Amino acid sequence: MLHYVDIIQSESYPSHRYVGYSADLKTRLTCHNSGKSPHTAKHTPWKLLFYSAFLNKKTALDFEAYLKSHSGKAFAKKRLLA
Repeated sequence: MLHYVDIIQSESYPSHRYVGYSADLKTRLTCHNSGKSPHTAKHTPWKLLFYSAFLNKKTALDFEAYLKSHSGKAFAKKRLLA
């Protein structure tokens, strides 16, 4: 089973991005776009900018936490989303 960390961006409000974890990437994006996630419901629709797959859940969650940190945001902007 794979574990995913993704970065999505609001199509309506391009300055809004969201970093998240999921074991089912397609279903999670559908959930964001249908307004079922309270953190992203106000800024639908969303598009996938980046994702990474991991074999280990802990590694995925650690990477998600890193991308949400100040240095992780800078890393994503410079290396993942450039």
